[in-house]
Amino acid sequence: MAKRKHAPLYLSLLSFFESFILPFPPPDVMLAPMSLATPAKAMYLASLTLIASVVGGVVGYLIGAFLFEQVQPFIIDWGYQAEFETVARWFDRWGFWSVLIAGFSPVPYKIFTISAGALGLSIIPFIIASLIGRGARFYLVAWCLAKFGAAIEQKLMRYIERVGWSIVVAIIVMIALYYR
Repeated sequence: MAKRKHAPLYLSLLSFFESFILPFPPPDVMLAPMSLATPAKAMYLASLTLIASVVGGVVGYLIGAFLFEQVQPFIIDWGYQAEFETVARWFDRWGFWSVLIAGFSPVPYKIFTISAGALGLSIIPFIIASLIGRGARFYLVAWCLAKFGAAIEQKLMRYIERVGWSIVVAIIVMIALYYR
């Protein structure tokens, strides 16, 4: 399916909806095989993924800002309440940095987008942090698969959460040292 004519459109739609609809999988599941199948287009595909994801993130932000009371029961029913509470603590403590970290962390980005709106994080820093965090993640996945091919795919998919959390820890340490 990654080589089909409309695959970039499907990737964009997945990236858009994943940013604010709870049961959708992360776009990496489609970006990875598409980057592997067409390495020359990997950075283009990462760009599509990034743009669609951030636009979807803004939709999630607006849902959180204006419709949170209607969305909160779904957050609870689908088992995301603990993640929401964690994100709320992160926003309270780190604001902008928590969104940037969200781009790499295994915590669902949709929780951050909706929370950012619900908790009143300023939209411009939200967009900038989303561009940096999500961009770093998607470009890393696309670049690794385009550069190293199938040899790295299994390792990347197996260790992506560990890599993500390692980067999150590194960013937190850098922030802590900066504010010290």
